[in-house]
Amino acid sequence: MTTSPIPDLDPTSRRRGPGWELWRGVSGRLARSLARLHQTWRRSLQVRVVTITLVTSSLLVGGFAYLIADKITSILLDNAKTDVQLRLLNGAEYAAKQFSLYSQPQEAQLQETIDGTVTYLAGGDPQQNSGVVVALTAENWPGVIEARTSPSADVRPLISPELRAAVADGNVANQIRTGRLTGDVERKYLVYGSPVPTRFGQVELYYFVPLTLQDATAAQARATVVATGVALVLLLGLLAALVTRLVVIPVRVAARTAQRLSAGLLDQRMAVNGEDDLALLAASFNQMATNLQRQILRLEEMSRLQRRFTSDVSHELRTPLTTVRMAADLIFAERDGFDPAVARSAELLQAELDRFEELLTDLLEISRFDAGFAVLDAEPTDLVPVVHRVADRLAGLAERVGVTIELDVPAAPVIAEIDPRRVERVLRNLVGNAVEHGEGRPVRITLGMDETAVALTVRDHGVGLKPGEEKLVFNRFWRADPSRARQTGGTGLGLSISLEDARLHGGWLEAWGAPGQGAQFRLTLPARAGDRLTTSPLRLVPADAELPFGGTPAGGLLAIGPGPAGALAIGPAPGPTPPAEQRRAEVGS
Repeated sequence: MTTSPIPDLDPTSRRRGPGWELWRGVSGRLARSLARLHQTWRRSLQVRVVTITLVTSSLLVGGFAYLIADKITSILLDNAKTDVQLRLLNGAEYAAKQFSLYSQPQEAQLQETIDGTVTYLAGGDPQQNSGVVVALTAENWPGVIEARTSPSADVRPLISPELRAAVADGNVANQIRTGRLTGDVERKYLVYGSPVPTRFGQVELYYFVPLTLQDATAAQARATVVATGVALVLLLGLLAALVTRLVVIPVRVAARTAQRLSAGLLDQRMAVNGEDDLALLAASFNQMATNLQRQILRLEEMSRLQRRFTSDVSHELRTPLTTVRMAADLIFAERDGFDPAVARSAELLQAELDRFEELLTDLLEISRFDAGFAVLDAEPTDLVPVVHRVADRLAGLAERVGVTIELDVPAAPVIAEIDPRRVERVLRNLVGNAVEHGEGRPVRITLGMDETAVALTVRDHGVGLKPGEEKLVFNRFWRADPSRARQTGGTGLGLSISLEDARLHGGWLEAWGAPGQGAQFRLTLPARAGDRLTTSPLRLVPADAELPFGGTPAGGLLAIGPGPAGALAIGPAPGPTPPAEQRRAEVGS
């Protein structure tokens, strides 16, 4: 039995080798570290203040330390130059007196005088053991007068052509050169040269002064300045951290207290210590919290009383309404034997009693939602028959106003865990409003489903909604055009109840509209009760919506729909709704 080798699913990893894996791991850790630092920078005021203080103080102290160190180095170098200039001047005068007796460079005693002069000038140095070298040369008499140095050293590498030319021209010149003269250690030398006039011509006197002491002093000064600067920066950072902590801690306490207050813990307060500005902030915050608690409790009591009043009135009106309904039904049944005016009055009475009864039913339902007593009776339900049932019930109204109801539902069952009574009521309200405002044009009901959610859209081509009305449409008793005559005699609470039904399911109820293009409402519900919605199977902005500059949003163009603030926003037309549509304007959320 033979086994075939396992194919390499990623041939690029074999070409890249282990170094690629190491680099990817290092880069990943570096990216995570940078992300944590960025998050800390954004979240911590103390970190930002301390960091800015450290950076600013480091720049200031660093600049100050550089100026101080440079000034100390300049002073030491100037002092060395002044000392060498004085000794060079005296040495040149002394050498000129010694050579004034000779008129020819070939005289026998001249070389001995040169040797004695160089030795005297070098021995007369009070810092004889400091490494100072004195040299006397005669460039105009090569081979006749030999150059002499004391102590003996080869000084030619330290005398540059520029310095030699300047001295030969009769000028006193200097340079700083690095080399070896009296030992194996390479040193920095201050080289000074001066011409020495004689009767037979000019000779050159050079002083080579080591700058070891000056360099050590400057380095020590720089180290002292740097150490002082680092200590000062650290102290400033520590001071900034302490001062910021004194301010940040009360702010953090106030933030936590505010979060607890927003979570409903209205008895939370800040501790007041001292009499400074932070104590005043804490006292003012506590006073604000007390006032808010008092106001919230008062509003809660008023709301409770209002809900109780609405519920009580609705229940109390049931008994007289039943009596009036019985009498009205009797009158309505005998209307054919009445005078035409009385018969018409009986019909109007019957219609208004129907509307009054619907209003009482809606008020009772609203009061149950407000009191938190509404219960979801979810069960697996096929939504296709629900859609057909709503369309059949509203077919008479649609025929009366000249509107055609079109259905776009799958042939297969669409099963979801919902409360069928509440979903049917939502759909009935949406379709009824679409028929009412459809302006005689078709109303289309679309049903869609994916793995996590089901969605229903109701599209009309009526007058549409103005910017901002996609939120107001769900307010209680709100009407886009109060002067508009209604065909169905609605109560003004249908969409409000529909919104509460959608929330009870954990779903969304959203609206889109544009003037002259009609409106579309979308109901999105989780396929399984209790799941959290992230996307919707159907788009909120219809594919046939027109842009202000012409065209349609289909095919990936732009669509106009409600933005997060409720105003019209321009953005990509959704296909099946992507996760990015969380930026939708969720009405009532």
